[in-house]
Amino acid sequence: MTEAFDPDGIEQAVFVVGERHATLDEPWCADRRARLIHVSEGVLTVRTESGRWVVPPARALWIAANTLHCLRARRPVQLYSLYVATDSATNAPADPAADRAPLPTQTGALIPDTLVQALLAAAADLPHDHPPDEPARRLLQVLLDRVAGLPAAPLGLNWPGDPRAQRIAEALSANPAQSLVLEELAAAAGVTARTAARLFAKETGQTFGQWRQQLRLLAALEHLGAGESVTQVALEVGYNDVSSFIAVFRDAFGDTPARYFR
Repeated sequence: MTEAFDPDGIEQAVFVVGERHATLDEPWCADRRARLIHVSEGVLTVRTESGRWVVPPARALWIAANTLHCLRARRPVQLYSLYVATDSATNAPADPAADRAPLPTQTGALIPDTLVQALLAAAADLPHDHPPDEPARRLLQVLLDRVAGLPAAPLGLNWPGDPRAQRIAEALSANPAQSLVLEELAAAAGVTARTAARLFAKETGQTFGQWRQQLRLLAALEHLGAGESVTQVALEVGYNDVSSFIAVFRDAFGDTPARYFR
């Protein structure tokens, strides 16, 4: 396991850290730098106050600066974290590389190409205790330029802010397989089904049915990443028909559950 460190204690504006953990349960924190977390092995779950993401191998999550977040991994996970000083919120010295690249401004999942993955691994070997030399600066600049153009990945879920909708969301998160309909879930949360449906649409950008399906798919990624069988995962996230689960999974992620982690 990589020894814990404070990224805000590093003076460099841009740097990469490699991490390997047997399991991970990182407490809530907010970095003054933006952070790109690339998962090269294992499955990482990331929570913020307004969203949830499940990041499988060869995918990454960009976390905007000053965003409160926590990380969790149930099994061994290998990460590369790129830290970038994107504004005056950090005391790190100004770096032209950080200023030139049109980096993301909001938290979201991304699909790194093979060059980005190789650059992250190479940058993790660079020292952090003194300013980078010219070859290192060029490597970091190419990395930032490539990150700026990465496509988004459908690995996230907006979390409602209203306490009534949150109670429904937490109940489903604790047991994605439960078959209660919205009327029953809403009644348990002390709200009408009509109000609950309106809250989910307003605060998550999805209908309740769409939100629930995405929650189940993200839970499925976690279970599949832990090595569970497709049939077992389908049942655990609420599908009695495995074929239907496979079809929904393929539509969302572009591959079948059995092939996704190969």
